[in-house]
Amino acid sequence: MRELALAEVYKLLEPGPVVLLTTAQRGRVNVMTMSWHMMVDFNPPLVACVVSNGDYSFTALRARKECVIAIPDVTLAETIVGIGNCSGRDTDKFTKFALTALPAASVGAPLIGECFANLECKVRDTRFVNKYCIFILEVMKAWETPAKARPKTLHHRGYGTFAVDGDIIHLASDKP
Repeated sequence: MRELALAEVYKLLEPGPVVLLTTAQRGRVNVMTMSWHMMVDFNPPLVACVVSNGDYSFTALRARKECVIAIPDVTLAETIVGIGNCSGRDTDKFTKFALTALPAASVGAPLIGECFANLECKVRDTRFVNKYCIFILEVMKAWETPAKARPKTLHHRGYGTFAVDGDIIHLASDKP
């Protein structure tokens, strides 16, 4: 074993696929790339996510208390990185990246048509926002594209490095 720099620990605990988070405020929609999120509860589904107070989406999420988590597959890898490398302050990302904004049923933020799943969310808890920029979101409605069976997702490993979902294995479990 050798010592690992503490600033590198996040690469070892990657929480799940890279997702896109959409917000809407004052007639303007935005999308950001997000990889720091995790499930907190199952019923209702709660998701914790980190949205930096320096991100353009932070203000809309805090004010409107709603968003969409859109889950892209690996075919959108370059788009995902491109979205993460520019700011909604000065870029209309839906136009720049030719994303299809679809109306959501329960929130003002749009679904993304190119993503295989979309989760309409409302902010449930903001107790950790001021200190850690962590929002607890409740999934209000979930959508999937049946035509995109077994999509491969992208997982951030740090500094422009990503892993793509691999083989799926099934092991005995007492739970469904």
